[in-house]
Amino acid sequence: MNDLPPSGTRRRLGGLRQVLIAGALGTLVLGTITAVTVPVSAGAASTSAAASTLGAAAQQSGRYFGTAIASGKLGDSQYTTIANREFDMITAENEMKIDATEPNRGQFNFSSGDRVYNWAVQNGKRVRGHTLAWHNQQPGWMQSLSGGTLRQAMIDHINGVMNHYKGKIYAWDVVNEAFADGNSGGRRSSNLQSTGNDWIEVAFRTARAADPAAKLCYN
Repeated sequence: MNDLPPSGTRRRLGGLRQVLIAGALGTLVLGTITAVTVPVSAGAASTSAAASTLGAAAQQSGRYFGTAIASGKLGDSQYTTIANREFDMITAENEMKIDATEPNRGQFNFSSGDRVYNWAVQNGKRVRGHTLAWHNQQPGWMQSLSGGTLRQAMIDHINGVMNHYKGKIYAWDVVNEAFADGNSGGRRSSNLQSTGNDWIEVAFRTARAADPAAKLCYN
């Protein structure tokens, strides 16, 4: 993975791939931590027992604790057992990115994304969509576009994906990694940035119109 989900950290973790720490609780390796407790005030300590799972620990402070799920790992019982037990928010690892969902212009494929989504909701998890507008992991056809044509392709992609999942996704990472690495604070040089400095605003306005109920995030 080249990108990091909001309020969290991913790392490659042996047989269990990557973990998204969505509640700003830090980084840990799946399977090696048996319990996490969230600090509470002295007055609350007597009534708030230590949580038995990561998700429950996050909920004690009004947060959620999520993980990235790869559809190809859903047949791994150890992987799914830990994910189901510990986490209450699921993000598709790569299955909802641009190259996966629109491999050919105007032709969408949600088979892998739906597999992750269906596993999540069948196990009582909320889903965070990732990601709609990004300079990376674009399919070849999108990489070949520029200017107004690329801008329209971005808009069409956001509409196509969000309409498929309308009312189902808790939050979307609408724009991903639009700012340069380092301390400059400037925009990243990318084909999307070359369409005009307002491309981020356009992406968010498009996403809001496509699904008024979803939370919209910059990652």
